Amino acid sequence: MRVTTGSTDRVTDYATRFAAFLDAEVAPLEAELAARDAGTAWNPRLDEAGRMHPAVWEARREVQRRAAAADLYAPHVPSGGGFTRAEMQHVEEYVYRHAGLGLGLAALAWTEGPNPAIEHCSDAAREQWLDPLLAGEITAAFANTEVHVGTDVLGMETRARRDGSDWILDGTKAWITNAHFCDVVQITAVTDPGAGTRSLSMFLVDARAPGFTRGRDIPTMLDDGLTGELHLEGVRVPAEDVVGEPGDGFALAMAWINWRRLCRGGMCAGWGSWLLDRALERAQRRTSGGSPIAELQAVQHMLADMDADVYTARAASLQAQAELDALPGGAFGMPLDPAAPRLMSLVKVINDEAFLRVADRAVQVHGGTGLRKGSPEEKLYRIARNLKIPAGTVEIQRNAIARGLLRGAR
Repeated sequence: MRVTTGSTDRVTDYATRFAAFLDAEVAPLEAELAARDAGTAWNPRLDEAGRMHPAVWEARREVQRRAAAADLYAPHVPSGGGFTRAEMQHVEEYVYRHAGLGLGLAALAWTEGPNPAIEHCSDAAREQWLDPLLAGEITAAFANTEVHVGTDVLGMETRARRDGSDWILDGTKAWITNAHFCDVVQITAVTDPGAGTRSLSMFLVDARAPGFTRGRDIPTMLDDGLTGELHLEGVRVPAEDVVGEPGDGFALAMAWINWRRLCRGGMCAGWGSWLLDRALERAQRRTSGGSPIAELQAVQHMLADMDADVYTARAASLQAQAELDALPGGAFGMPLDPAAPRLMSLVKVINDEAFLRVADRAVQVHGGTGLRKGSPEEKLYRIARNLKIPAGTVEIQRNAIARGLLRGAR
């Protein structure tokens, strides 16, 4: 398949505007945050409940609102820019490399913003939920996982039953990012037990709705105070807040999950390049026996291995995302092209494993300072280890790759 993986004029324009945004809008907000006893964007202090310090959260929110006003927040969805996945790889790489671990990361919508699945909402829900998400006025959460249900989404226990034209939801969701702060939640629930992939539906649930409560914080190795539980007891959802049609929940949930898998390409290329830049600077500045450690072959090999991992994972991601763009329906079509799952799983597993090696070597090059809690290397090592589990474990990705290969071999 002949594909184009190069950048485009609108990617160049985005990068130019993003760089100016970091200087003009984000830098002053980071200075204000530094003057408060709240921690940093990558190492926030936590409140008594274990949640992200409100000053850090509000600084992130301000960046999101300003980014939306500057038309930087949501280029990845049709309503926000409609960039291709190959273009988004370049955008995400630029953002992660130049924002590092700072507040600038909030300028590009992550799981708290608009996403490919919510684009299937009704006109009424678009006005109430999607348009404010695009404007950075509210934030969302995606609630698929449960306490005892992760990858096996068809085993979930959250139920939705009809009551007239409305739906009534009951259940508990766990390991939910932005559980503590979200204004609206995309919740998948069983509506037709035993119907396989048609057994689930997706709902937009107002976090202020009667019966909706935020549960405990779930501390993770990310230590960011953003992960928790959500409880639904008789929560009433109007028909217009069903995303797509009843029975579309599995496909919509996979669109969301696949989006996060594909974002690994730009994220890991950007952060990987940033770590390599820092390791190169450290190796040339740090001395041992009167000479820079960059002259030691052992250190040179670590730097070379970091470069090889970043380069090969980036190249593989660009190729796969360009191939996805060329498929009927692209990366998020409903129904999804049979060739798509293998490509998306390749992006995730290649980047998850390559970036962990890059982060590990970055810590090693920095020595004791790389072990210091709160350092960029230590934080990104924890993030890298975390990445191998959310949005489908690397083991599940290998299953999907093998299925794609076997399907093509028949």
